[in-house]
Amino acid sequence: MVEAIVVNFILRNIWQRIILLVFISIISHSIVHLAPGEPALVDPSNPRMKPEDIQRIRAAFHLDEPLHIQYVYWVKDLFTGELKSFKDNQPVMGKIWEKFLNSLPLFIIATLITWCLAFPVGIHAAVNRDSSFDRSSTFISYALISIPGFFLSYLVIIFMVNTFNVPVLGMRTFGLEGASFLFQSMDRVWHLTIPALMSAIAGTAVLSRYVRSQMLEVIHQDYMRTARAKGLPEDQVIYRHGLRNALLPFITMFGLTIPGLIGGAVIFEQIFSWPGMGRLGFEAIMARDFPVILTLNFMTAVLVLVGTLISDILYAVVDPRIKF
Repeated sequence: MVEAIVVNFILRNIWQRIILLVFISIISHSIVHLAPGEPALVDPSNPRMKPEDIQRIRAAFHLDEPLHIQYVYWVKDLFTGELKSFKDNQPVMGKIWEKFLNSLPLFIIATLITWCLAFPVGIHAAVNRDSSFDRSSTFISYALISIPGFFLSYLVIIFMVNTFNVPVLGMRTFGLEGASFLFQSMDRVWHLTIPALMSAIAGTAVLSRYVRSQMLEVIHQDYMRTARAKGLPEDQVIYRHGLRNALLPFITMFGLTIPGLIGGAVIFEQIFSWPGMGRLGFEAIMARDFPVILTLNFMTAVLVLVGTLISDILYAVVDPRIKF
């Protein structure tokens, strides 16, 4: 009976999200095409472009069709794998997949650093409220939140280059193509470390403050005093009873971090010359590359809806009362 309810809940939510996804794609398609400016390949200011060339390119990319017909072509080409970029006429999904593989390790490592650091810091600050650790972590957190990430990244780049004379930009060091696999792997890890740390710093500072606030709300509740009165160890009281009841807001935050795979690190990808999804989206916007922009926006919407669905399911895992 319970399994049937869970399956029906998931299927109903998936169906609702598919309908919502259709409306999102229609709205985003309309907004993108209503924005001023022409795609890069259809630039009338190019002196080498003749009017007949412009018209031929517009016809090839269906830009001379009404907006709703363009939407139909975009959906058909997207799901058949025939969608091409305006900028270089390359398959859009191939370009996105390549950048996705570059962004994935950066996103995973930054997320792991953020969540693995923020929770111990926030919990320890809440348990030892007004202690020297609590005050120092609060000061450091607000300082990291206040300092712009791009400014701190530039400082780190200058420090690393001037002090250790090592490259930190890009995904690999130039000239190591003939090196061993182990050396190239270590070089890739090195180039990945600093962008991931810079991307995780602000998130760790913000999340640790949320963890501290939520733990302070539950740490003096009646069920916590009851657990202590039963003689349970303090770690079990804090982590099993307190943290579990404080987790619900963070499940929502976890679901909404998944879309950060596409655009969450665009600033750091640009600063560190990391060829990822965020940088691809930024360059597509600057070039008016509509197919790439629309596809990235569509994928972001999918990730948001998948993240919220995962959050809804995890609610029932953390708090069994939500099942009812």
